[in-house]
Amino acid sequence: MDIIFLRGLHIETIVGIFDWERITRRTVVLDLEMATDNRKAAASDAIKDALDYSAVSQRIVSFVEQSSFFLVETLAERICEIILTEFGVPWVRLTLNKIGAIQNASDVGIIIERGGKSGQG
Repeated sequence: MDIIFLRGLHIETIVGIFDWERITRRTVVLDLEMATDNRKAAASDAIKDALDYSAVSQRIVSFVEQSSFFLVETLAERICEIILTEFGVPWVRLTLNKIGAIQNASDVGIIIERGGKSGQG
């Protein structure tokens, strides 16, 4: 499998368990790695045969901006579900960084992987 990646995708959203987090939009930063088979796209040189990372980005930005979760774990899980189901990606790794969530830490977040790199599971 080949991997398409998106790094440093900054999105404003509501995420957190404290009252002030429920009313103040915060920036989360996403890094995505998505398994795909690039051979058909490379042979045809046509976007219809490729994993359209622009479409993935637009969909994820739209979803995250409209979301409101208590936990970054839930947000991360939903993002991966969208990528796996809507874009036919067999495997995804997501790093979600909730900037400024912990005082004196440059960042905090979660890394999850879903699916199977070979397309199995």
